[in-house]
Amino acid sequence: MASRHRRWQAALTRIACVLLGVLLVFSYAPFNQAWLPLPILALMIWLLQDKAPADVWRLGYYFGFGWFAAGLSWIYVSIDTFGGLHPIATVGILMLLFLYLSLFPALAFWSWRWLTVRVHAQAYWSLPLTWLIAESLRGWLLTGFPWLELGYTQTDTWLASYAPWFGGSGITTVLITLALLTVYWLKQRSWHAPALIASLLLLPLLLSQLTAVSRTGDNASIALVQGNINQSIKWDPDQHWPNLSRYLDLSRPLYNTHDVIIWPESAVTMPEPYTDDILAVIHDEMATTQTAFITGIIDIDRDNYFNSVIALGQDGLEAVHEAYQHGHSNRYQKHQLLPIGEFVPFGDLLRPLAPLFNLPMSSFSRGYAVQEPLRAHGWEFATAICYEIAFPGHVRANFTSTTEFLLTVSNDTWFGRSHGPAQHMQIARMRAIELGRPLIRSTNSGITAMVDENGDWLARAPQFSSTTLSAQVPLVSGLTPYFLWGAYGSWMFALLIVILGVLPVVNRRQNK
Repeated sequence: MASRHRRWQAALTRIACVLLGVLLVFSYAPFNQAWLPLPILALMIWLLQDKAPADVWRLGYYFGFGWFAAGLSWIYVSIDTFGGLHPIATVGILMLLFLYLSLFPALAFWSWRWLTVRVHAQAYWSLPLTWLIAESLRGWLLTGFPWLELGYTQTDTWLASYAPWFGGSGITTVLITLALLTVYWLKQRSWHAPALIASLLLLPLLLSQLTAVSRTGDNASIALVQGNINQSIKWDPDQHWPNLSRYLDLSRPLYNTHDVIIWPESAVTMPEPYTDDILAVIHDEMATTQTAFITGIIDIDRDNYFNSVIALGQDGLEAVHEAYQHGHSNRYQKHQLLPIGEFVPFGDLLRPLAPLFNLPMSSFSRGYAVQEPLRAHGWEFATAICYEIAFPGHVRANFTSTTEFLLTVSNDTWFGRSHGPAQHMQIARMRAIELGRPLIRSTNSGITAMVDENGDWLARAPQFSSTTLSAQVPLVSGLTPYFLWGAYGSWMFALLIVILGVLPVVNRRQNK
């Protein structure tokens, strides 16, 4: 009877861990229940605190599976719609992805518990550090997949003020520390824990007043064009000119009245060498009206294809009256390519198996990791294409002290009306907060938007409509601590938590 009871208890614990992971999806956009991570993490710590490391690994894995299965379920839309696979095969591929990603929270929890059991009980405070190690591995191994970092859940709360100092990963460290303190207080009833919790909750209010970032008082008049081209026809050669005409028709009324006009990722679907004539016309028209123009386009250099963004028009070229020609230097080529979508590992083996592995434009070459910012209308734009915006280190590496704007172009049409585009926009907004610069996001079907240096909305276009979006975007000066020291801040923060946890033990030994 006792054995059966233990089995039932173990099964219920596993189910609880999966459900806690599933609930995390509601803390991200578009649901925005930012209060959820703290009780979820605290409950996980409570469930795991007395378990053996091997059991903690399994329960952490169940938690990770629920977290990623719910949070990334939107990927099913693109594979099912464009992958050409049977639904069972689609679910199978997603299961492999979720099972892989679940390794990382399992590793974080196991390492934490192993240190606590095998090294010292005060290693209880090591979870922020082990979590940071596991998340860093997730963002690096196999080119990385850093989606759904816990810090993104706080984009719209006062805790976002940690981001200019320690980045989104610093917010994650704070959330885990708060959860540890909550469980510690429930067990020990020590007054220290509530005091530290209050300090961590109030500290960002002080940090927000210590920023060196401020507005100059000038603004840029920027317009975004959202073509809403159906993905099923986007790469059809017969649709190249109709698609381009739609963008031009939407853009012409914006000439003269805007400083910069921006089109989304691969808005020009015909590769650049074959579109030189129309690009030359657009450049001349824009330069004549003193308007800058930025667009996503496919570039061909010998046998290499690049997912690129180019700038034309006002200040688009080196000389004021220089004529457009293919290969001019004012361009950005995507570095962080999306697996399967933009490059196919073991392509010779996988491409014959299914259309999923042979999507249009899935053989891109990689641009340099660090590139010069785009120049447009006298301003500098640090650029990231689509998936790249989820890599804070990459965005920071392409940011300079003279950067005025963050620019990201994307095509989230792949994901339909799922919650994927909302998560993508939330990630982009965190980059604006970290680096203290307005962010401009131009997409084919949404979410097209502009936010200020605090991640607050300036303008947002409705999804799935062919439209334009205009805003007066403030110019900002000053640099954030995160730009100066990058991820080192969150690592030092996590190490500080460990040191403060160990200090009482050291003091007791010295006083003996």
